[in-house]
Amino acid sequence: MLLDRLIKIFASLRLTAVLLALGIVLVFLGTLAQVDEGLYAAQARYFRQWLIFGVDLFGRRVPLLLPGGYLIGSLLLLNLVAAHIYRFEFTTRKIGIQIAHAGVILLLVGQLATDMLAHESQIEFTEGETKWYSVSPRDYELIFTTAAGAGLERVVSFPEKRLTPDSELGDKNLPFAVRVKWLWKNSDLSFRAPMMRNGPPLATNGVAVGFDFVQRPESKTTDARDVPTALIELVGSSGSLGNWIVSDWTVDVPLVAAVKASYVSQVGAQMAEQIIGQLTAPQSVTIGGRQFTFALRQMRYYNPFSLTLLKATHTVYPGTDIPKDFRSRVRIGNPQAGENREVEIYMNNPLRYAGLTFYQYQMDAGQATQEAGRAPSSVLQVVRNPSWLTPYLGCAMVAIGLVIQFTMHLVGFVSKRQVK
Repeated sequence: MLLDRLIKIFASLRLTAVLLALGIVLVFLGTLAQVDEGLYAAQARYFRQWLIFGVDLFGRRVPLLLPGGYLIGSLLLLNLVAAHIYRFEFTTRKIGIQIAHAGVILLLVGQLATDMLAHESQIEFTEGETKWYSVSPRDYELIFTTAAGAGLERVVSFPEKRLTPDSELGDKNLPFAVRVKWLWKNSDLSFRAPMMRNGPPLATNGVAVGFDFVQRPESKTTDARDVPTALIELVGSSGSLGNWIVSDWTVDVPLVAAVKASYVSQVGAQMAEQIIGQLTAPQSVTIGGRQFTFALRQMRYYNPFSLTLLKATHTVYPGTDIPKDFRSRVRIGNPQAGENREVEIYMNNPLRYAGLTFYQYQMDAGQATQEAGRAPSSVLQVVRNPSWLTPYLGCAMVAIGLVIQFTMHLVGFVSKRQVK
């Protein structure tokens, strides 16, 4: 029967060997690609794909078609399940092997679920500040906000992956379409001083009138992040509403602070304040009496609860700058659950709440921060992983299965020795 043939093919040890060999090749190529593409880009292109069209080797593109991490992992899972059904007897004598194999299957399924469903974000706040959301360190969104009454705002969001050149975006809550002219993954900016304008502005509206933006190569290291910039055109029912530059440079607080510090050293505090005022001025259009403000920013993940940073503590060992302890004391405010309590987050002691895990990630506090006149702040790493229990359960099942099987063999061996 066709079904039996398919089971034999997928249960084949040869298939296992081929898939493992392809996995080794994929890891090798993906590791080499990190030099040219960076860690996250290489992970996305080699391990988070079903098929790979072309690989990069030592700066050169080689036209190869290879299975991606998703395809190899899924076939290995299918191979293991088919082998388990085809070869193993479902008897108490093999119960340990069956439990161990089920644990390995759970590990594979859990890893696939983690890779596809989990995401990481961050909360950065100063003492006394309250946040209802976390932001992605690498993903961005183009957002449009307008008043919705009762002091509320309606937000329309387009993820960065939809901002492809020459694409047109629309939403029922927007009375205009958004045409994406181009998107730079990474960029830099400079102030268009009167004596330093070397060419026409990229757009005739908004921030582009006072600032020049230039494209930069994408970052390859994990300690640097890209700052995207895009040129968009808003098109209403009566025609074009103009071209606009949208960039994370205009809304990201740490980036704006860094730009301000740079201009303070160049032109003084008063002039730097005016320059930053032009950079951060909101960009908007008004249609039918409604104002729509837009920006390109880090993607936000909103929560039904808030976190308030009460105290950021950073201590070092006496006489050194080696960190001894850094922790954040936060207040959880959840109106729906009627919850208002304080907790501490520190190394090896994360906060698990509402399906999220909050880890202490970075901190700017302590004596050095006070001497510099900066407000104490903290950064929490926020992880959402619905399948976070599967590695523990899978490993436990493998261990239990091996112990059961070993014990059964040991008891049988001892019993035979006693009979002799």
